[in-house]
Amino acid sequence: MIAGETQGTQAEGGDCLLVTSTSAVPAVRDWPQPGDPLDPAAAISVRGLVKRYGDFVAVDGLDLDIRRGEIFALLGPNGAGKTTTVEICEGYRKPDAGEVRVLGEDPSDGGRRWKAQLGIVLQSGAGDSQLTCRELLQAQASYYPNPRDADEVLALVGLTEKAKSRAKTLSGGQRRRLDVALGIVGRPTLLFLDEPTTGFDPEARRQFWSLIRTLRQLGTTMLLTTHYLDEAEALADRVGVIARGRLIEVAVPSALGGRETAPAVVSWSEDGARRSEATSTPTAFVRDLAGRFPGEVPDLAVARPTLEDVYLQMIGEPS
Repeated sequence: MIAGETQGTQAEGGDCLLVTSTSAVPAVRDWPQPGDPLDPAAAISVRGLVKRYGDFVAVDGLDLDIRRGEIFALLGPNGAGKTTTVEICEGYRKPDAGEVRVLGEDPSDGGRRWKAQLGIVLQSGAGDSQLTCRELLQAQASYYPNPRDADEVLALVGLTEKAKSRAKTLSGGQRRRLDVALGIVGRPTLLFLDEPTTGFDPEARRQFWSLIRTLRQLGTTMLLTTHYLDEAEALADRVGVIARGRLIEVAVPSALGGRETAPAVVSWSEDGARRSEATSTPTAFVRDLAGRFPGEVPDLAVARPTLEDVYLQMIGEPS
């Protein structure tokens, strides 16, 4: 066995995902500590947030900063406190303790001018409206001081051809695009996205991701809640994991839970069986392994833990 490796060879039937990088990045704590002051430069700054429902503590001393211009994904199981946290940031609920600033103001006291800077895309939206897409956007735009043009927004979300169609006639993916259009017509500085692609087919999800990236290029800060780990990895600049009302970690997706320094798993086929070994030096291990075969190593794959692997470990679920 090579020095620094972890022995773990065994026969198995599963395959591993191929990865091309094994570089390690030093771990840096990427979220505030208890007692740190609020960050006036952040789009969202939270310190010591607590919210109770009777005897149940939904949010238990949460500290978080979300930078302006970033896409931040908040991950957590049902009941973890993420929805309550987001609703407090949106101004829908009041905290029992702690400090919250969203775009520099306390959401509990946010006035009309502050609210006009927010866009909110809920899990349910336009639904069975009898209005056309253009009419819905024009009505929504009337509530804002400096809205985008309705046709401009329709073009941005890829619904120009549906401008005169009633919302009730749209497909599921088109309705979700309309929900986003309604969320951005007011030209928000900060956009909340709650499970935006639930029920989408793979093609519709990727089209939606393209739209979100376009909004980011326009300078919109986004707070995304999702149960799709691949979505968080594809879109988010940083992710935060919340469980039992507390923030466990904040990091870039590739570094969450020590993914970038975790042992790699090398898998191959030999003597009619699938074998694997965990190692901290996969390049050296593969080089030595190649010496045992006259040609290519059969079914060779090298993988590190996926975002789902580390997420499940962090929230205490088996992967």
